[in-house]
Amino acid sequence: MKKILAIVLALALFATIFAGCNPKKPSTDDPGVTAAPGSETADGSTPLVVGYSNFSSKFSPFFSETAYDQDVWAMTAVSLLGTDRLGAVVEKGVSVEKIPYNGTDYEYPGMSDLTITANDDGTVDYDFVLREGVKFSDGEPLTVDDVIFSMYVLSDPTYDGNSTFFAVPIKGMEEYRSGMDTLLNLIFEAGKDNTDFSLWTEEEQTAFWTKYDEATLKLAQEIVDYCVANGLADEGNVSAAAGAWGFEVAEGGTVEDFAAALTEAYGSDVAGMINTENAGSSVEDLFPGLGDYSGKGIKTGESAANIEGIKKTGDNSLRVSLTKVDATAIYQLGVTIAPLHYYGDKAKYDYDNNMFGFDKGDLSTVRAKTTQPMGAGPYKFVKFENGVVSFEANDLYFQGAPKTKNIQFLETNDTDKLNGVITGTVDLTDPSYSMDTVKAIKEANGNDDVNGDKITTNTVDNLGYGYLGISAKAVKVGDDIASDASKNLRKAFATVFSVYRDVTVDSYYGEAAEVINYPISNTSWAAPQKTDADYAIAFSKDVDGNEIYTSDMDADAKTAAALKAALGYFEAAGYTVADGKVTAAPEGAKLEYEVWIPADGSGDHPSFMMLNLASDALKTIGITLNVKDLANSADLWTGIEADSVPMWCAAWGATPDPDMYQVYYSGVESGQEPGGSNYMYDIADPELDQLIMDARSSLDQAFRKQTYKACLDIIVDWAVEVPVYQRQNAIIFSTERVNISTVLPDITTYYGWLNGVHTIELNAK
Repeated sequence: MKKILAIVLALALFATIFAGCNPKKPSTDDPGVTAAPGSETADGSTPLVVGYSNFSSKFSPFFSETAYDQDVWAMTAVSLLGTDRLGAVVEKGVSVEKIPYNGTDYEYPGMSDLTITANDDGTVDYDFVLREGVKFSDGEPLTVDDVIFSMYVLSDPTYDGNSTFFAVPIKGMEEYRSGMDTLLNLIFEAGKDNTDFSLWTEEEQTAFWTKYDEATLKLAQEIVDYCVANGLADEGNVSAAAGAWGFEVAEGGTVEDFAAALTEAYGSDVAGMINTENAGSSVEDLFPGLGDYSGKGIKTGESAANIEGIKKTGDNSLRVSLTKVDATAIYQLGVTIAPLHYYGDKAKYDYDNNMFGFDKGDLSTVRAKTTQPMGAGPYKFVKFENGVVSFEANDLYFQGAPKTKNIQFLETNDTDKLNGVITGTVDLTDPSYSMDTVKAIKEANGNDDVNGDKITTNTVDNLGYGYLGISAKAVKVGDDIASDASKNLRKAFATVFSVYRDVTVDSYYGEAAEVINYPISNTSWAAPQKTDADYAIAFSKDVDGNEIYTSDMDADAKTAAALKAALGYFEAAGYTVADGKVTAAPEGAKLEYEVWIPADGSGDHPSFMMLNLASDALKTIGITLNVKDLANSADLWTGIEADSVPMWCAAWGATPDPDMYQVYYSGVESGQEPGGSNYMYDIADPELDQLIMDARSSLDQAFRKQTYKACLDIIVDWAVEVPVYQRQNAIIFSTERVNISTVLPDITTYYGWLNGVHTIELNAK
């Protein structure tokens, strides 16, 4: 589950990048470093200062993990493909076709022109012709060899970054990646008692297990210490601490027992274990030298010398061939073009002799540059010091030298971001956009508007949405999760939750969010629109298909109507209903259920009010709904994995492409046992599976949109997900210091301010 979410979020960030503590006082002795906006740098220029959340120093187009780190390397990089303001891939970045948005035609200059050819045998060819004359910031020319090098890094058997380029059905990819595994996986699989040292030494094995045991033990101890310090467990009670963290350790268990539970849960995924269950220390702190094991490829058999589907077709062109149609592939093919001469080794590149800039299974030269990005983007990375990432303009940028010479990304606490713009610490930033934020911006402007002489605000829908999930396996009648009775049971709860969405979202977000009615982000081109003829309010009909609400109902009347409809669903599910109350449950169902919400143990969550109102209302009709407020959000994912969470509240990250495979596909369509990647909801619907596969196997957007609407209707009918809110994100600019007329116009979810960073100017003093 955690990996799925990471991939989804990574894809979302990757697509948007196609274009998004109080530090010690920094020095002013070199370009790009200053103490505050308005201070001049060594070259006499005034920097643009951007308030950012904390960085992790993984400023690599291959290995970055957070959105903030990704924005750092994005400043220095260009990608093979870009997206437009609607999130669609721009296929003519060299020819620069104009694409309309909001009544204006915009150009999107990019690195390539793309031609897609669907062949009669079902394969698909993607032909790229690169822009000529582009140079990296150090003056070296950008060529097709840099693209091929970048693709081979992402395809290497030892690659463990967030990109899933290797999962695209490229011809020959599987053959290239076979016959090799990482030293980490092989040693772990062999176990501590292994005596076969034909592939690694006994010293390597001993050192690994020593470090592994130390790392898991330290991690377990850190978690215990954290739980004790935060009142989640008594001193010495390892079992309680483990339980608070979502792990089961027998009463009287030791830290060693907790470490063993972590090992059982994660196996050789040491980095995933430490990052996910983190209680303070980093991977390098707990397992120094992990990369020596996870980054070392060991040949275990035969494999192809190259990837058949990646071919250099000319001095300035290449072709990527897929074995089948995959509508989502185009977003992965637009790789960041990393300079071979910087991240790799030119002496090891010889395309004709299957040499691609590094030894297969050894990405050490690429990993060595993780903290020092370089590319052909608008800015050059200078350094990261004292909480400040410093950049200077790349005068060789293909769209022209940036207007602002120096830019700083300044680490800023989220609570300080808005005040930073007001007081002059930063020039632009992204505060959490809540009712309090809106109120403070209006007060600063003094005009009851979020745009004024002090602050200019730009809002876009967040790439994702908030929802309430219901497990089909946990909330059912009898043993059939797909029966009408089971669906009616879930619809009873969904109906009551839904009636409180408006008041809840308005109370928490005000004008910064809106209620949604389908389990898909409003940012998606596949999202149903209110103007569509078949658009429907989620869970607004009773068991007979009649509308529950009328336009003249007030809040109390709507609640009464929702409870009446819920009773109808409970009765249809097999519950005994008498005198307006549920008195008995059918086999497999209950009168009492639990809903989990990660609200920090203090009720701080957009959906918290909805749950409590629903709980109170359900109590009046004989149903007990217990709200479990989690202090540690990690407990939610652990509980879901263990099938112990009947209902929960969370939020999905989205991607520009609305492919539903990762979340809703179960595999039953192809004859598999129910499961797949949708184990959160446990849907097992062959029709839904088939529609998902049909949609991802077509390049016709109109067909895909129609197909996804059918998918959404099925998901709503299963009542495993209640769509709740679509919130907004905000970027605020200092109107006093930033020349707003030079900021990118029509900023959208998919096309952020960073896409126009090279045009931004500061106001003259």
